[in-house]
Amino acid sequence: MLGTLGGLALAGVAYALVRLEPVAVTVEHGEVMIGTVQQGEFVRQVRGPGVLLPRDSRWLAAQAPGRVERLLLKPGAVVEPDSVIAVLANPELERMVQEAEWAVAQGNAEVAAMKLQLQGQVLDQKSRVAEARANYESTRLQAEAEADAARLQAVSRLQARRSQIMAEQLAVRLQVEDDRLANLADATRAQLRAQSARLEQLKNVLARQRQQLDSLRVCAGMSGVVQALPVQVGQQLAAGAQVARVAQLDELVAELKIPEVQARDLVMGQAARIDTRNGIAAGKVSRVDPAVENGTVRVEVEFTGELPQGARPDLSVDGVIEIERRRDSLYVAQPASGEPESKASVFKLDADGAHAHRIAVQLGKASVNEVQVLAGLAAGDRIIVSDVSPWSASDELRIR
Repeated sequence: MLGTLGGLALAGVAYALVRLEPVAVTVEHGEVMIGTVQQGEFVRQVRGPGVLLPRDSRWLAAQAPGRVERLLLKPGAVVEPDSVIAVLANPELERMVQEAEWAVAQGNAEVAAMKLQLQGQVLDQKSRVAEARANYESTRLQAEAEADAARLQAVSRLQARRSQIMAEQLAVRLQVEDDRLANLADATRAQLRAQSARLEQLKNVLARQRQQLDSLRVCAGMSGVVQALPVQVGQQLAAGAQVARVAQLDELVAELKIPEVQARDLVMGQAARIDTRNGIAAGKVSRVDPAVENGTVRVEVEFTGELPQGARPDLSVDGVIEIERRRDSLYVAQPASGEPESKASVFKLDADGAHAHRIAVQLGKASVNEVQVLAGLAAGDRIIVSDVSPWSASDELRIR
């Protein structure tokens, strides 16, 4: 009987414990953050850090290998297109330029000598043509005179016929010499063109090597400021090595890194605000990188107004881009325990503010610090937006 009574007592106690409601957890008011549901225009924005970059910048590279002999300017120096930043030395290139100059001088002399030689050959051929023409004309006149004399029987017909045949032979010889003169003229022009082409090739080699020699004086090539100078005096540089970076200061853009989950609705032309830590500058999205890098998307913003004082390349900034505006919407501060466009469990405060009960709400699109409320809350409702994971087992909180 005692055992039976003890079992019944334990069963009663267990049943009573099951029927008991969980005791509300007490939370200090200062431990939680409370947000109030607002109703009105919901401005959806995304935020991301970034830096200011020059719109136009260029790396100056060594056009020929050389050793850094002098650095005339330092980073931060204002330059013009013809400002010399660094001077390189290359004795081998200087020797090659001298040899190319000698080759060009020799080529000029060879062209001049060939012209004189070919002109002499043409003159000799013209002399032979003149001699052949004189012999032909003399023989032709003699043949015509003997033909007239033969009709008067003053000269034998045989003699007249011989003179006529000689004139015909000399006419053929004259034609041959004329053809030789024409061919010689064509050959002369062809030889001169070939020799001139070789000379032009030598001149091009010389011009290219002189250009490389001149490039040892590294000039800015544009107006701006020297941003970087990653070389030292005495350093040996290969062709194509970076010598200096020059950028324009009057045209800057902001490059922001937006989380990829927030960048899906970014398009060109959207309004943006850039915080330079010394003022706010207005701008608009000018480029959205199609690739994702380390979970972020690079977005370029060009400024539409004046930049605050102190804005300069590589300055760290913070940017906010406006995605859209929705009228007559419910929104609240982003709860730590809820994801946008999903169902979330939040603690809603009672009217007295002393108790909070767990409820389910439907969240919509998110902005920088706020999220749209689609269902479960009304304007004026207050919820706990800070982290409530320590009280995940409780459905009621007592706030004091």
